[in-house]
Amino acid sequence: MEAGPAVRDVGCFAAVARHLSFSRAAAELGLSQPAVSQAVGRLERSLGLRLFDRTSRDVRLSRAGTELLPHAEALLAGAAAFSAEAARLAAGPRATVSLVYAPPAGPLVARVARRLARRSPAIDVALRPAGRGAAVAALASGEAAAAVLGAPFPQDLTTAARFHVPVGHLAVPEGDPLAATPLVRPEHLVRRTVLVPGNRPPAGMWARLAARLPYRHHVVADEIDDFAAVLDLVAAGIGLLPVPQLLVSSIRRNDVRFVPFDGGDLRLTYALAWPRDRMSGTVMALVQAVQESLWTR
Repeated sequence: MEAGPAVRDVGCFAAVARHLSFSRAAAELGLSQPAVSQAVGRLERSLGLRLFDRTSRDVRLSRAGTELLPHAEALLAGAAAFSAEAARLAAGPRATVSLVYAPPAGPLVARVARRLARRSPAIDVALRPAGRGAAVAALASGEAAAAVLGAPFPQDLTTAARFHVPVGHLAVPEGDPLAATPLVRPEHLVRRTVLVPGNRPPAGMWARLAARLPYRHHVVADEIDDFAAVLDLVAAGIGLLPVPQLLVSSIRRNDVRFVPFDGGDLRLTYALAWPRDRMSGTVMALVQAVQESLWTR
């Protein structure tokens, strides 16, 4: 089998064709001009063709050079793809870590994924938003390696990188009298219905809120994991919803207004959680990425 022209020589030909200049091609390739001229001359001799028409003033592609240039570029692209694939195979299989997360933690999780891609490019992160029940089930089945869960945390899980999300706004329907209130206080909510979850663990945010608002409560579901979805009930006039700052800064709706709410020190607590018997290098890398994202936000 004939060896054919050297890829290096073909690369020099393509560079000269792009610039129509041996000196500029040499600068791009990091070679001397004589080296580029020798490579093109060697390629012309091996092909038995003149690739350029040269004068003392300029360099132009010959007819043969014009017709061969697309093939040269395809050859170079194939060689680059070959090298990239070889490097990927030499590096071994990529690890994938699956992370499920509560929707309110979405902005943090996005920062974590970007940071992990920079710090550990050999690890792919598979992200999936999920409610609390689905997240715990995914951890139990092994479908997910870790999860960003809200408190309280199951006792059979290890947690790290706890963080708090302040709840300082109230979602009200557009046109509601409270929409024009500079700061809503608990006494403003007498005879108003507040949307709450059915599951309100003692000392948790929802239990504290219910104690401070002993008025009418409308239970939405066992858990309120996706605040954005519950806004549909607010817009329909079914009730008012305390919401975290992360939601206020990321959601825009014409039928709902977010007004400041003085409900005391209300906050949701989240943490990265995983089964105690499943610590791995990829989970440790994920823990570090979460911690760094919290420190640098």
